Amino acid sequence: TLPLNLTNHKWAKFRKTKAGVKLHLRLVFMDKDTVYPEKAEITTAKEHDRNQLEILVDDKDAMYVFDRGYVDYERFDRMTDEGYFFVSRLKKNAVIREVETFAVPEDSTVLSDKMVYIGSTQNRTENVFRLLEVVDTKGNTLRLITNRFDLDSEEISEIYRQRWAIELFFKWLKQHVEIKHFYGMSETAIQNQIFLALIAYCLNVLIQLETKSKKSLLRISRWLKKTLWKPAYVWIRRFDGRSSP
Repeated sequence: TLPLNLTNHKWAKFRKTKAGVKLHLRLVFMDKDTVYPEKAEITTAKEHDRNQLEILVDDKDAMYVFDRGYVDYERFDRMTDEGYFFVSRLKKNAVIREVETFAVPEDSTVLSDKMVYIGSTQNRTENVFRLLEVVDTKGNTLRLITNRFDLDSEEISEIYRQRWAIELFFKWLKQHVEIKHFYGMSETAIQNQIFLALIAYCLNVLIQLETKSKKSLLRISRWLKKTLWKPAYVWIRRFDGRSSP
Protein backbone atom coordinates (compact mmCIF):
# COMPACT_ATOMS: atom_id res chain seq x y z
CA THR A 1 0.00 0.00 0.00
CA LEU A 2 1.32 3.43 -0.99
CA PRO A 3 -0.10 6.27 1.16
CA LEU A 4 -1.33 9.48 -0.47
CA ASN A 5 -2.45 12.84 0.84
CA LEU A 6 -6.25 12.78 1.10
CA THR A 7 -6.58 16.50 0.34
CA ASN A 8 -4.94 16.11 -3.07
CA HIS A 9 -6.04 12.56 -3.86
CA LYS A 10 -9.73 12.31 -2.95
CA TRP A 11 -10.24 9.72 -5.70
CA ALA A 12 -8.09 7.31 -3.63
CA LYS A 13 -9.89 7.73 -0.29
CA PHE A 14 -10.13 4.49 1.71
CA ARG A 15 -10.50 5.71 5.31
CA LYS A 16 -11.91 8.83 6.94
CA THR A 17 -8.58 10.65 6.94
CA LYS A 18 -6.45 8.54 4.58
CA ALA A 19 -5.93 7.93 0.89
CA GLY A 20 -3.72 5.47 -0.95
CA VAL A 21 -3.22 3.02 -3.76
CA LYS A 22 -2.22 -0.63 -3.77
CA LEU A 23 0.32 -2.23 -6.04
CA HIS A 24 -0.66 -5.88 -6.52
CA LEU A 25 2.40 -7.55 -7.97
CA ARG A 26 3.54 -10.88 -9.35
CA LEU A 27 7.27 -11.14 -8.74
CA VAL A 28 9.28 -13.84 -10.52
CA PHE A 29 11.93 -15.48 -8.31
CA MET A 30 14.75 -16.98 -10.37
CA ASP A 31 17.28 -17.13 -7.53
CA LYS A 32 18.18 -14.98 -4.53
CA ASP A 33 20.08 -12.54 -6.77
CA THR A 34 17.59 -12.33 -9.64
CA VAL A 35 13.95 -11.35 -9.14
CA TYR A 36 11.78 -9.19 -11.37
CA PRO A 37 8.15 -7.99 -11.60
CA GLU A 38 6.17 -9.76 -14.30
CA LYS A 39 2.62 -8.55 -13.82
CA ALA A 40 1.11 -5.64 -11.89
CA GLU A 41 -2.32 -4.27 -11.05
CA ILE A 42 -2.80 -0.86 -9.40
CA THR A 43 -6.01 -0.24 -7.45
CA THR A 44 -7.19 2.11 -4.73
CA ALA A 45 -6.17 0.97 -1.25
CA LYS A 46 -9.69 -0.12 -0.31
CA GLU A 47 -9.53 -2.98 -2.84
CA HIS A 48 -9.05 -6.32 -1.07
CA ASP A 49 -5.95 -8.33 -1.95
CA ARG A 50 -7.93 -11.52 -2.56
CA ASN A 51 -9.77 -9.97 -5.49
CA GLN A 52 -6.53 -9.79 -7.49
CA LEU A 53 -5.70 -13.51 -7.38
CA GLU A 54 -7.86 -14.16 -10.43
CA ILE A 55 -5.74 -11.68 -12.40
CA LEU A 56 -2.29 -12.58 -11.07
CA VAL A 57 -2.61 -16.39 -11.19
CA ASP A 58 -2.57 -17.61 -14.78
CA ASP A 59 0.57 -19.76 -15.27
CA LYS A 60 0.29 -23.48 -14.52
CA ASP A 61 4.07 -23.94 -14.74
CA ALA A 62 4.61 -21.61 -11.78
CA MET A 63 4.51 -22.18 -8.02
CA TYR A 64 2.61 -19.28 -6.44
CA VAL A 65 3.63 -18.06 -3.01
CA PHE A 66 1.48 -15.54 -1.16
CA ASP A 67 0.67 -14.37 2.35
CA ARG A 68 -2.45 -14.60 4.52
CA GLY A 69 -4.09 -11.60 2.86
CA TYR A 70 -4.90 -13.81 -0.12
CA VAL A 71 -6.35 -16.76 1.81
CA ASP A 72 -9.67 -17.89 0.31
CA TYR A 73 -10.80 -21.52 0.71
CA GLU A 74 -13.09 -21.50 -2.33
CA ARG A 75 -10.29 -20.11 -4.49
CA PHE A 76 -7.84 -22.70 -3.10
CA ASP A 77 -10.21 -25.41 -4.31
CA ARG A 78 -10.62 -23.75 -7.69
CA MET A 79 -6.86 -23.27 -8.15
CA THR A 80 -6.29 -26.93 -7.31
CA ASP A 81 -9.02 -28.12 -9.68
CA GLU A 82 -7.59 -25.96 -12.47
CA GLY A 83 -4.03 -27.21 -11.97
CA TYR A 84 -2.36 -24.22 -10.28
CA PHE A 85 0.14 -24.84 -7.46
CA PHE A 86 0.59 -22.62 -4.42
CA VAL A 87 1.88 -22.29 -0.88
CA SER A 88 0.55 -19.74 1.59
CA ARG A 89 0.31 -19.01 5.28
CA LEU A 90 -2.83 -20.18 7.03
CA LYS A 91 -4.50 -18.10 9.70
CA LYS A 92 -4.05 -19.30 13.28
CA ASN A 93 -7.80 -19.66 13.89
CA ALA A 94 -8.39 -21.78 10.77
CA VAL A 95 -10.33 -24.99 11.46
CA ILE A 96 -8.72 -28.15 10.09
CA ARG A 97 -9.62 -31.84 9.97
CA GLU A 98 -6.62 -34.14 9.86
CA VAL A 99 -6.63 -36.99 7.33
CA GLU A 100 -3.07 -38.30 7.50
CA THR A 101 0.23 -37.48 9.20
CA PHE A 102 3.58 -37.63 7.40
CA ALA A 103 7.00 -38.14 8.98
CA VAL A 104 9.31 -35.12 9.24
CA PRO A 105 13.13 -35.12 9.21
CA GLU A 106 14.99 -34.99 12.50
CA ASP A 107 16.61 -31.68 13.48
CA SER A 108 14.39 -29.90 10.95
CA THR A 109 12.64 -26.54 11.16
CA VAL A 110 9.51 -28.45 10.09
CA LEU A 111 7.51 -29.43 13.20
CA SER A 112 4.66 -31.33 11.51
CA ASP A 113 3.45 -32.36 8.06
CA LYS A 114 -0.20 -33.41 7.54
CA MET A 115 -2.88 -33.98 4.94
CA VAL A 116 -6.01 -32.03 5.96
CA TYR A 117 -9.34 -30.54 5.00
CA ILE A 118 -9.60 -26.83 5.81
CA GLY A 119 -12.68 -25.13 7.23
CA SER A 120 -15.73 -25.99 9.29
CA THR A 121 -18.34 -28.62 8.43
CA GLN A 122 -20.56 -25.95 6.88
CA ASN A 123 -17.77 -24.28 4.89
CA ARG A 124 -14.76 -26.43 4.16
CA THR A 125 -12.55 -27.22 1.18
CA GLU A 126 -13.55 -30.00 -1.18
CA ASN A 127 -9.91 -30.96 -1.82
CA VAL A 128 -7.39 -32.18 0.71
CA PHE A 129 -4.37 -29.97 1.29
CA ARG A 130 -1.03 -30.26 2.95
CA LEU A 131 -0.52 -28.40 6.23
CA LEU A 132 2.99 -27.80 7.59
CA GLU A 133 4.01 -26.22 10.85
CA VAL A 134 7.47 -24.66 10.52
CA VAL A 135 9.72 -22.46 12.64
CA ASP A 136 10.92 -19.24 11.01
CA THR A 137 14.27 -17.52 11.55
CA LYS A 138 12.85 -15.58 14.53
CA GLY A 139 11.60 -18.70 16.28
CA ASN A 140 7.93 -18.15 15.43
CA THR A 141 5.73 -21.07 14.39
CA LEU A 142 4.05 -20.65 10.99
CA ARG A 143 1.28 -22.75 9.47
CA LEU A 144 1.77 -23.25 5.74
CA ILE A 145 -0.88 -24.60 3.39
CA THR A 146 -0.09 -26.03 -0.06
CA ASN A 147 -1.46 -28.38 -2.71
CA ARG A 148 1.99 -29.79 -3.52
CA PHE A 149 2.45 -33.35 -2.22
CA ASP A 150 5.39 -34.19 -4.47
CA LEU A 151 7.96 -31.97 -2.69
CA ASP A 152 9.51 -32.76 0.66
CA SER A 153 8.54 -30.67 3.68
CA GLU A 154 11.81 -28.74 3.86
CA GLU A 155 11.49 -27.72 0.19
CA ILE A 156 8.02 -26.32 0.89
CA SER A 157 9.34 -24.46 3.91
CA GLU A 158 12.23 -22.97 1.90
CA ILE A 159 9.91 -21.95 -0.95
CA TYR A 160 7.76 -19.98 1.46
CA ARG A 161 10.82 -18.46 3.15
CA GLN A 162 11.83 -16.96 -0.20
CA ARG A 163 8.57 -14.97 -0.21
CA TRP A 164 10.59 -12.38 1.71
CA ALA A 165 12.01 -11.38 -1.70
CA ILE A 166 8.87 -9.38 -2.44
CA GLU A 167 9.26 -7.36 0.78
CA LEU A 168 12.85 -6.58 -0.19
CA PHE A 169 11.66 -5.66 -3.68
CA PHE A 170 9.14 -3.11 -2.41
CA LYS A 171 11.76 -1.68 -0.06
CA TRP A 172 14.15 -1.31 -2.99
CA LEU A 173 11.52 0.47 -5.08
CA LYS A 174 10.67 2.96 -2.36
CA GLN A 175 14.29 3.74 -1.53
CA HIS A 176 15.94 3.82 -4.94
CA VAL A 177 13.48 4.61 -7.74
CA GLU A 178 11.42 7.44 -6.27
CA ILE A 179 8.17 5.57 -5.69
CA LYS A 180 7.78 7.11 -2.24
CA HIS A 181 7.14 10.70 -3.33
CA PHE A 182 4.69 11.40 -6.15
CA TYR A 183 4.91 14.31 -8.56
CA GLY A 184 1.31 14.30 -9.81
CA MET A 185 -2.12 14.13 -8.18
CA SER A 186 -4.33 12.44 -10.76
CA GLU A 187 -4.89 8.69 -10.90
CA THR A 188 -3.09 8.51 -14.25
CA ALA A 189 -0.06 10.42 -12.92
CA ILE A 190 0.26 8.07 -9.92
CA GLN A 191 -0.06 4.96 -12.08
CA ASN A 192 2.47 6.28 -14.61
CA GLN A 193 5.07 6.93 -11.90
CA ILE A 194 4.61 3.45 -10.43
CA PHE A 195 4.93 1.76 -13.83
CA LEU A 196 7.99 3.88 -14.66
CA ALA A 197 9.57 2.70 -11.41
CA LEU A 198 8.89 -0.94 -12.36
CA ILE A 199 10.31 -0.37 -15.86
CA ALA A 200 13.45 1.20 -14.37
CA TYR A 201 13.92 -1.83 -12.13
CA CYS A 202 13.44 -4.25 -15.05
CA LEU A 203 15.99 -2.36 -17.17
CA ASN A 204 18.53 -2.73 -14.37
CA VAL A 205 17.83 -6.47 -14.23
CA LEU A 206 18.25 -6.75 -18.03
CA ILE A 207 21.61 -4.98 -17.82
CA GLN A 208 22.67 -7.32 -15.02
CA LEU A 209 21.70 -10.38 -17.08
CA GLU A 210 23.09 -9.17 -20.42
CA THR A 211 26.47 -8.25 -18.93
CA LYS A 212 26.51 -11.35 -16.68
CA SER A 213 27.44 -8.98 -13.89
CA LYS A 214 27.76 -10.07 -10.27
CA LYS A 215 27.25 -6.48 -9.16
CA SER A 216 24.15 -5.65 -7.12
CA LEU A 217 21.24 -3.83 -8.73
CA LEU A 218 21.91 -0.89 -6.44
CA ARG A 219 25.52 -0.64 -7.68
CA ILE A 220 24.35 -0.91 -11.29
CA SER A 221 21.73 1.78 -10.74
CA ARG A 222 24.26 4.16 -9.19
CA TRP A 223 26.76 3.62 -12.02
CA LEU A 224 24.09 4.34 -14.62
CA LYS A 225 23.05 7.56 -12.87
CA LYS A 226 26.66 8.78 -12.74
CA THR A 227 27.27 8.08 -16.43
CA LEU A 228 23.79 8.96 -17.71
CA TRP A 229 25.02 11.33 -20.45
CA LYS A 230 28.22 9.46 -21.30
CA PRO A 231 28.82 6.79 -23.99
CA ALA A 232 27.72 3.27 -23.07
CA TYR A 233 31.29 1.91 -23.15
CA VAL A 234 32.10 4.02 -20.07
CA TRP A 235 29.84 2.00 -17.76
CA ILE A 236 30.33 -1.25 -19.69
CA ARG A 237 34.02 -1.04 -18.73
CA ARG A 238 32.93 -0.90 -15.11
CA PHE A 239 30.99 -4.15 -15.49
CA ASP A 240 34.07 -5.70 -17.09
CA GLY A 241 36.11 -4.74 -14.05
CA ARG A 242 38.09 -2.11 -15.91
CA SER A 243 38.27 1.53 -14.93
CA SER A 244 36.67 4.01 -17.31
CA PRO A 245 38.85 6.42 -19.26
